[in-house]
Amino acid sequence: MTTPVVAEIALNVPLYRNFDYLVEPQFQTNIAVGCRVAVQFGRQQLIGIVVALKSNSEFLDKLKPISRLIDNNAIIDRHMISLIEFASHYYQNPLGECYQVALPTLLNKGEAVDKSAVPIIKLIDENTSVNGKKQRQLIEHLVDSGSTPVTELSALGFSSATVKSLLEKAIIEKTVEYNRDWQSKPLAIGDKPKLKREQAIALAAINQATGYTCYLLEGVTGSGKTEVYLQALEKPLQQGKQALVLVPEIGLTPQTVNRFRRRFPNVPIMLWHSAMTDNERLSTWRAAQTQSAAIVIGTRSSVFLPFAKLAMIIVDEEHDLSFKQQDSLRYHARDLACFRAAKLAIPLILGSATPSLETIHNATNNKYQLLTLTERAQTQSDNQYVLLDMRGQHQQSGLALATLDYIKKELTKGKQVMVFLNRRGFSPSLICHECGWLSQCQRCSANATYHKHIRNLICHHCGAQEHVPTQCPSCGSTQIIPAGQGTEQVAEFLAESFPDTPITRVDRDSTRKKGSLESALHDINKGEPRILIGTQMLAKGHHFSEVSLVVIMDVDSGLYSYDFRATEHLAQLITQVSGRAGRSGEAGTVLLQTHFPEHPLLQDLINNGYQDFSRYALREREETLLPPYTSLAIIRCESHKLNDINNFLYDLIPEQLPSGIQLLGPVPAALERIAGKYRYQLHIQGNERKKLHLYLHQLVSYISQSKLATKVRWSIDIDPVSMA
Repeated sequence: MTTPVVAEIALNVPLYRNFDYLVEPQFQTNIAVGCRVAVQFGRQQLIGIVVALKSNSEFLDKLKPISRLIDNNAIIDRHMISLIEFASHYYQNPLGECYQVALPTLLNKGEAVDKSAVPIIKLIDENTSVNGKKQRQLIEHLVDSGSTPVTELSALGFSSATVKSLLEKAIIEKTVEYNRDWQSKPLAIGDKPKLKREQAIALAAINQATGYTCYLLEGVTGSGKTEVYLQALEKPLQQGKQALVLVPEIGLTPQTVNRFRRRFPNVPIMLWHSAMTDNERLSTWRAAQTQSAAIVIGTRSSVFLPFAKLAMIIVDEEHDLSFKQQDSLRYHARDLACFRAAKLAIPLILGSATPSLETIHNATNNKYQLLTLTERAQTQSDNQYVLLDMRGQHQQSGLALATLDYIKKELTKGKQVMVFLNRRGFSPSLICHECGWLSQCQRCSANATYHKHIRNLICHHCGAQEHVPTQCPSCGSTQIIPAGQGTEQVAEFLAESFPDTPITRVDRDSTRKKGSLESALHDINKGEPRILIGTQMLAKGHHFSEVSLVVIMDVDSGLYSYDFRATEHLAQLITQVSGRAGRSGEAGTVLLQTHFPEHPLLQDLINNGYQDFSRYALREREETLLPPYTSLAIIRCESHKLNDINNFLYDLIPEQLPSGIQLLGPVPAALERIAGKYRYQLHIQGNERKKLHLYLHQLVSYISQSKLATKVRWSIDIDPVSMA
């Protein structure tokens, strides 16, 4: 009698366990750990991943057989399995859900894994004249790059219609490359500048690395961190190995990939981000796995790509909050990159002008090697800061008259001005001038934002929309006016104040259409006098050589907050936005509008810089026993019924807490209600990470058996970056 073969399967269900299934004889030859299988789960067919093969099970007599073996070979190797299992264990998340996050959508649906064909667009005739703006831009792009994958063109904002038009005119051609063999060719390197002394020292340290070392490249904005990345990549690429470059935003991938492609014109560089189609993402996933991609530039989930010969990981703007996933598997891509690099014994570079306090803490404790760049690459002098006291100032649309004088002066010089306001829409709310009524969302503890161009009130939390009332719902008055400013209002006011100057607004509303962000960046980079107005989308990582003045509005909103990380985030934001000025070879001006010019944070930041501020902030954290000197987790809970939340959360509070564990709460979230659901939190703090994780493991086990947990939606957030 043959010994039964049992497969342990991870399924995408919200249960903290795996499931055993029998492997029938016809599948036993090909099944392996890392294969996908289809199984019957209740009344539905699910696709899961084989995580173990064994000869027995405690439920052997009751096991169902596997319905179908999807793969004849493992689609992920042992390294990727260990990465996903680590994520499941560390972030206290069901293993099946972790696989769902880590694999492309098409693989989770059971599609074939082999999508290694990569359509390539090549330029045939660059001298043919065309009328369309987008067609000209595409030709210019191909002149620089030589050839580009179709997936990349899509990410850069070139529509299929533009590509089709040039194909029909025989200006470009489409070919297909399978498993591109770039390793056998000598590495071509484009023009590169001579490194400054600090850059050369940093590069030498990275090139000397053997095995795993994590480098913190702390460089002021404009100091040439990207150039260090590019030259550090030469060594692994010359060895025929691969690299992963993590960037925080989709908007940064086009400009980044263009710069990388110019430097390495004969190696395949591919993209990974949420704006790509499922087919495009699977193509990149497979190209990484088959080594058809030399470099992948991607957002946070690219940390799960299955590289064949990964030799270096770079995390640009490592401090950025978008590296933390805020739903499902609440992982931090930077931290998983650290785990992955350590397991593979390869170097990891974390780059930022404003590193997170956790990263600085690791560097000062010698867990990371600190490399500093203190000189800006394009200018010998630092930007000039101006704290504009708004008390008693006459202002229009949130801009002081003195600010308008600064803007006019720079435009007269032929320069560009950037106005930063991290609030989209026309105004945060409408207010009744008679009775004080405010436009509030009926489903959230938040105001409804006024969007003038569509005459709607929109809640930026639940998405609810309604038309602007003609009369006050409370008193019937027609005196309903905007309260506060958003980017739409500021752009409208600046257009009226400077009618001869082009205005470019960059926020989520103005860049919804595919390719609109790339088009806006193209217009900005023409270098003509222009006013740029936008949110964080405009501030992160972009290089605008002609911006000489940056105006930061509403600085005060981040000075006083319930979140202990608020001052860190404000300091990072001010420093990052300020870095957009003064990149043309001469120092720029950074103007901060504030009612609190004497505030210690602002004074420390503009007089001593982020580096000094961060070290002071770390001392404060240590004195108050806050992360990174302790470990923190938050149990978040939401429900339409407040009573169910209270019953669930209070049930989790034991009579006796283990040593080294503290609880705070339950407390309402910053926004107590979103989309009709109440939101509460239980904060769990541990003086040691191991103690916290042991306690959380026991708590999750208890919750899994709790009937109260079935009445609410709950989640665990390990190492939260926001208390909201």
